[in-house]
Amino acid sequence: MALELFNARTREREAFETIEPGKVKMYCCGPTIHDYAHIGNFRTFVFCDLMRRYLKYSGYQVYQVTNLTDVEDKIIAKSQAEGKDFKVFTKEYADKFFEDLQTLNIENSEVHPRATDPDVMDKMAEMIVDLMEKGHAYKADDGSIYFSIKTWEDYGKFARIEVEDLRKGERVKDDEYEKGSACDFALWKAWTPADGPVFWEYPELGKGRPGWHLECSAMGLLYLGETFDLHLGGIDLLFPHHQNEIAQSECCTGKRFVNYWVHSQHLQVEGEKMSKSLGNFYTLRDMLDPEKNASGKAWDPMAIRLALLKVHHGARLNFTFDDLHSSAQNLERLHGFIKRCREIAGDCKAPEAKHPLVVKARQDFNKAMDADLNISLALAAVFTLVTEANKRFDASENDSKELAYWCLEVMTSWETVLGLRLFEEKDELELTEEEQQWLEARSAARSAKEWAEADRLRDLLLDRGITVIDTPDGQKWEKKGP
Repeated sequence: MALELFNARTREREAFETIEPGKVKMYCCGPTIHDYAHIGNFRTFVFCDLMRRYLKYSGYQVYQVTNLTDVEDKIIAKSQAEGKDFKVFTKEYADKFFEDLQTLNIENSEVHPRATDPDVMDKMAEMIVDLMEKGHAYKADDGSIYFSIKTWEDYGKFARIEVEDLRKGERVKDDEYEKGSACDFALWKAWTPADGPVFWEYPELGKGRPGWHLECSAMGLLYLGETFDLHLGGIDLLFPHHQNEIAQSECCTGKRFVNYWVHSQHLQVEGEKMSKSLGNFYTLRDMLDPEKNASGKAWDPMAIRLALLKVHHGARLNFTFDDLHSSAQNLERLHGFIKRCREIAGDCKAPEAKHPLVVKARQDFNKAMDADLNISLALAAVFTLVTEANKRFDASENDSKELAYWCLEVMTSWETVLGLRLFEEKDELELTEEEQQWLEARSAARSAKEWAEADRLRDLLLDRGITVIDTPDGQKWEKKGP
């Protein structure tokens, strides 16, 4: 089965075919760097990373562009409120964003252009002039330049909205506006005193700055070409941002802008929309600081990544601390499994034939991921292999050594997709007196076949970051640092 993706352009799942065989040109809408990115943002960025990693796993050469929006309404307002030059202001948050990417093991794109890069700014100016010459844009009385949505008959088709009721001349200058407002939108915002020193000047445009929607179009055309393969982003960007990207780009080139559009759904926290007023608004940094999140714990970044990763991108994600705890336990289970496989495989050389359990698991994983990146089913294939392999190890089957070898081989392969740092070593820590008592009590419970009590104690230990591995020689444990 070849990769299929649900394409927002057609509202159908389609076979993924690239313009150039074996190569993918991909764009991901990046952050507006006026604050720390929150976990809802990182749901999208982890999804983009999963797409990138699976494309590479599938043999594609990936060229990815992820933009940084470093000039728009909020940036200007916040930087001036803090009395900072906007470039100094945005650099601070850009640096923090890249630190956060590293924390979550998100691979860097090939290009991270900024809206204020000279070549990007020049490309935007070029596009605006082109749109004006073709009759798709006009200059308002205040000198701002707007895209006229009435001049393009396909406006609204991508977002499935009707624009017939639009009042003649209605337009919007703000970078962000109501989702139901189909309006002429700003391509170039004439300078006002409120903008302070933030402006550029072109003879055809005057003194001002670009509108937000134009930035991604210019970067896509500049770095990926007039038509490219894949565009990713959060579902909240479908309209107006992505609709406007398509309109201005295709009116410039006369060609389809992007072949496949794929979106990740919204994230909720404990069943509610994330909001500062509800006290459930968290940045990634909040999740790493026990004093800044409701759980009072410093969470393992890889547990956070797994929690953001494991629900299909097309489904709404309910981010809960119970689920985060479960992700932490599953992560420890995978670490424990890999350690056990290493111990059993020992110095085993590659057997001639791959183990059938591993062959089936790989097939199930690939089939799930090829079906619109169904990561939930793919992870089910991973944990089914863990369960079945452990059963054979417990029974000391004759093929245990070969099975352990192939399990390590496939887990290494899957790690390139999951990005959970499963093979990184962490320093083991000493047990506390209480933890040692739990470990001894669990061993006694297993000897007495009190399985429920043994499981309860195992979960208590897991909550402390202690993985217990049952072997024919008795239970072994490992405790990892943060």
